[in-house]
Amino acid sequence: MTAIKHALQRDIFTPNDERLLSIVNVCKAGKKKKNCFLCATVTTERPVQVKVVKVKKSDKGDFYKRQMAWELRDLTEVDAKDANKENPEFDLHFEKVYRWVASSTAEKNSFISCIWKLNQRYLRKKVEFVNVSPQLLEELPKAEESVPSGESQIVAGGDEDALDDYQELNAREEQDIESMMEVCEYAISNAEAFAEKLSRELQVLDGANIQSIMASEKQVNILMQLLDQALAEVDNIEGKLLSYEEMLQSVKEQMDQISQSNRLIQISNTNNGKLLDEIQFLVNYMDLSKGHIKALQEGDLSSPKGIEACINASEALSQCMNVALKPGHEKLMAVKQQQHLFSELRDAFARRLTNHLNNVFVHQGHDQSSTLSQHTAELTLPKHSPLHRDLLRYAKLMEWLKNTQREKYEGLSRTYVDYMTRLYEREIKDFFEVAKIKMAGTSKDGKGKFATLPRKESALKQETESLHGSSGKLTGSTSSLNKLAVSSSNSRRSQSSSLLDMGNMSASDLDVADRTRFDKIFEQVLSELEPLCLAEQDFISKFFKLQQNPTLAQGENVDDSDGAVHSRPPSEHRHSISEKDMVRMMMNKIFQSIETELNSLIALGDKIDSFNSLYMLVKMSHHVWTAENVDPASYLSTTLGNVLVTVKRNFDKCISGQIRQMEEVKISKKSKVGLLPFVTGFEEFAKLAEAIFRNAERRGDLDKAYIKLIRAVFNNVEKVANESQKTPRDVVMMENFHHIFSTLSSLKISCLEAERKEAKQKYTEHLQSYVINSLGQPLEKLNHFFEGVEARVAQGVREEEVSYQLAFNKQELRKVIKEYPGKEVKKGLDNLYKKVDKHLCEEENLLQVVWHSMQDEFIRQYKHFEGLINRCYPGSGITMEFTIQDMLEYFSSIAQSH
Repeated sequence: MTAIKHALQRDIFTPNDERLLSIVNVCKAGKKKKNCFLCATVTTERPVQVKVVKVKKSDKGDFYKRQMAWELRDLTEVDAKDANKENPEFDLHFEKVYRWVASSTAEKNSFISCIWKLNQRYLRKKVEFVNVSPQLLEELPKAEESVPSGESQIVAGGDEDALDDYQELNAREEQDIESMMEVCEYAISNAEAFAEKLSRELQVLDGANIQSIMASEKQVNILMQLLDQALAEVDNIEGKLLSYEEMLQSVKEQMDQISQSNRLIQISNTNNGKLLDEIQFLVNYMDLSKGHIKALQEGDLSSPKGIEACINASEALSQCMNVALKPGHEKLMAVKQQQHLFSELRDAFARRLTNHLNNVFVHQGHDQSSTLSQHTAELTLPKHSPLHRDLLRYAKLMEWLKNTQREKYEGLSRTYVDYMTRLYEREIKDFFEVAKIKMAGTSKDGKGKFATLPRKESALKQETESLHGSSGKLTGSTSSLNKLAVSSSNSRRSQSSSLLDMGNMSASDLDVADRTRFDKIFEQVLSELEPLCLAEQDFISKFFKLQQNPTLAQGENVDDSDGAVHSRPPSEHRHSISEKDMVRMMMNKIFQSIETELNSLIALGDKIDSFNSLYMLVKMSHHVWTAENVDPASYLSTTLGNVLVTVKRNFDKCISGQIRQMEEVKISKKSKVGLLPFVTGFEEFAKLAEAIFRNAERRGDLDKAYIKLIRAVFNNVEKVANESQKTPRDVVMMENFHHIFSTLSSLKISCLEAERKEAKQKYTEHLQSYVINSLGQPLEKLNHFFEGVEARVAQGVREEEVSYQLAFNKQELRKVIKEYPGKEVKKGLDNLYKKVDKHLCEEENLLQVVWHSMQDEFIRQYKHFEGLINRCYPGSGITMEFTIQDMLEYFSSIAQSH
């Protein structure tokens, strides 16, 4: 191995200015053994670079070549596989892992030890050695650690000991050796002579050094004498310092006493200052003025000045009671007395304030109820703005009561809710009674006069009361009830409207004024309720201070399933209710009758006229949308949303009822059909709906209803057409789908565009079918003859050979043509016109359209017959007895004569 090492140093590394430090013979693990050498090298130039080089023999085996090299700084890990057992395998982790098997464990250990030393000497980033025996990883000698890495060199070809013992020459030593060798030209050729010369010169230098040391003995003795004198001076100075220190000791004790007395004085002053600060703090923050005390005890809660004084006094009392006392203050007798005084003032004022507000609620209630009579005859709700304005003066006192006396605050809120519930229930009940009386008088018969229904007054009273729901019996006078009964019994037409009724009525019969009046009444009801609810909710939020804090503290009010407001038990305080929910619960209790009364009013309107649900859906949707824009979580938004569900349900029921009535239509077998009533009824319904839903928020509901209705109209038109015996099916389909197409074209309803096209297609198809079937009658034999000719051609007979068929020869053709001279044709057409006139209805006015289509179809048949004659009977000279011009005159004269 030594010879290989020298050979590699000489042939590979010396030309590259590198020194070889360690070598190991290896092969790759797991593959066919191809031996190579891993070499640890350093460069001779600075900065020193350390590499691991892979060397292998050439293919011919006569020299070595360098195959691959890695920088040692790129090495991250050395894995020796096993630290306790001999194992020739090891891994080197560069950018990827290289697995090697050494020729012997000793070579592997030597190589790993060299790598470790090079890593310790030259690299800042230390390589991780795994599964390596600790004996191999010994620390470098301290002497070498002190030598800078840039000044260390390793003798080429040296072993591991040489790596540790070798010390690099510095620049001055190198210059001295080079100058000495230049003087001695034989230094290289005769090393022994050069060494002897160096030895003689060294002996001369040693002698000179000894003589120099002997010559300096006298100077050393002088130096020693001077040192002795210096020591004597030091002893003298130390003695003087000791005497000074003894003199200052007594002064130090006096100064310590003075300092201690000053410190005690300073502590006393500090304590006095802190005590004064505490006294001033308690006096400033826990002293309530006599004026505030008098206001809390005797302040006038009915006058604005007295209320303002009570507000200021309550705020001052809260500040005194909520002052942050420091530890120990609560033990002072004066503090305890003040706190007791504050508690008594707080409790006494809270009782006085609660009693006064209860009296205010009762007093305002009596005043308010006395003014209700003036609103009963007109459709308006009393305004509570004066009550709210008077009570809002106490808002800050309510906030103080909420923060200090929670139970009394909750008692006041329950009292207010109970009082307002009774007050609003009376007002809303009377309001809806007036609305129902006005609404029940809106319906008239088709002639504009009151229609009398076969119903007794008692039955009407019972029905009206049942529509009121929770409002109970009528509260008006006996005379007003009799007026309602007479008006309702004289004014109502049928209990529901339908497309059939609308189809059979004229525009005046529909009495649009009645529905418009109903729409105004319903809009006025909603317009009165909306500001009432919003004003009350705004007042509750401001008066009870329920809009500032996100949650309520202990004792908050909740409502149970029956809507009653009560105090939450202490065990449930862990789940506090948001103040928005609190406002909503109070509003639900106060206005608990609104939703019931609205549903009752809606039921009455739907009973008077089912088409009123269209008006109610539009109005209710608009008010819901407006309320949601103001506050989506408000009581008004929630309540109107619930009622809107009922209105939408009635609207859907109305549409379903119209479809059911269409399906139940029966047509007389003895009279012609004409336009079906539900077809014209759909036109009137669509015009009415378009006028109602113009710019409405719930347009989508109407579009869905349109789709259901138009499909029902289509299906039932076909059903009636199939069942018709007097009128041909094509006529029923043609007339009704023409009317549907005209209606949809004029209204331009976007969601029914597909149905409009379908109606036009059905109308065109059945018009063509009716024309073709009707034209076969005036020229029946001629038609049968040419149908036979076409049948022979279809069977494979050539057109020019048809004339040789016995039944279709020229003589038979002449016979058939002679049977239809011009007069007979005109007579047949005249009979056809009369028959078509009997089939068609006057309302749709399609007679001229059908007659013109028959003319076009007749001309087409005439030209077709002429073509068959020319192709099947060439050169025969046979022609029809009449010309196309004759036909045009026949059609024109018949149309003018009728």
